[in-house]
Amino acid sequence: MVEGLVTSGAPAQLTVDHSRRAAIRANHSATHLLHEALRDALGEHVAQRGSLNADDRLRFDFSHTKALSDAELAQVSVDVNAYIRQNTDVETRIMSPDDARGLGAQALFGEKYGDEVRVVSMGRAATGKGHAGDTYSIELCGGTHVRQTGDIGTFVILGDSASSAGVRRIEALTGAAAFDYLKGEAARMGEVALMLKAQSGDVPERLKALMDERKSLQNEVAQLRRDLAMAGGAGTGETEAKEIGGVKFFAQVLSGVSGKDLPALLDEHKSRLGSGAVLLIADAGGKAAVAAGVTADVTDRVSAVDLVKAAVAELGGKGGGGRPDMAQGGGKSAENAEAAIKAAEGVLAG
Repeated sequence: MVEGLVTSGAPAQLTVDHSRRAAIRANHSATHLLHEALRDALGEHVAQRGSLNADDRLRFDFSHTKALSDAELAQVSVDVNAYIRQNTDVETRIMSPDDARGLGAQALFGEKYGDEVRVVSMGRAATGKGHAGDTYSIELCGGTHVRQTGDIGTFVILGDSASSAGVRRIEALTGAAAFDYLKGEAARMGEVALMLKAQSGDVPERLKALMDERKSLQNEVAQLRRDLAMAGGAGTGETEAKEIGGVKFFAQVLSGVSGKDLPALLDEHKSRLGSGAVLLIADAGGKAAVAAGVTADVTDRVSAVDLVKAAVAELGGKGGGGRPDMAQGGGKSAENAEAAIKAAEGVLAG
């Protein structure tokens, strides 16, 4: 009603939104083809566990225990689109449940059926699937469908995710929605190609080359940082080892070095010491990263874990762990680094 009142017995005209209904039909018929394609790709255990056929998308839940691989998703998409392009008639028949089962029709799990059921068939399988003749998909269904599979237009899978235990979910698009999605993807790929100064077909190769170059530069920078730290240029405090409790001890506070660089630096310092313990504290992005290393010949007297725990406590952190020969931890700030070194020295002094 736009205005006025609705009264009992007043005449009314029902009008279907044909554009919306056509989109729903396309998505619904696509779920039938998708169901069969999933059974082909994954096995006969696949069964429908739920679905949504909206005018802008479809969602299909099915029994399966693990995520689909890229190859499986690609094969399902290829199969569904192949049966769409066949443009075969979508047939509906009314028959008894027994006759429908005799045709090999798929039924919804747990659904109760009456004396008559509606059977929807579509697609022409190349070698037959145990159904009547060479029909690709045969299901019991009371919903609205396209007249021919070609009316679906095209089919695009958006993704595969977990719906619940033992149930996967595929979301997809058909028709105009699928076309708009692909058009958007092509536009985004064009933007990427423009930024990379490459043709769209060359984007993967160009991107891989850039990623390889980036990784190489990161490794080079990390090595330069380690070299700088070993040369003393990235550190403050003591630059020579001292002996505490009969154990040689080297400690250094580093800047411009990340926590992940510390284990490699520990190994180099331990190698230089020959015998003893090393404590490194890095000012990593405003927080402190701590690592301690102990050569094998003195792990019976001191543990790297104890050195780290003592240092971390002075830096506003908690715990720290690892092995007797190498341990790591972190603190809130490297401001009290000198106090952390003193705490570690106290562990060595006993």
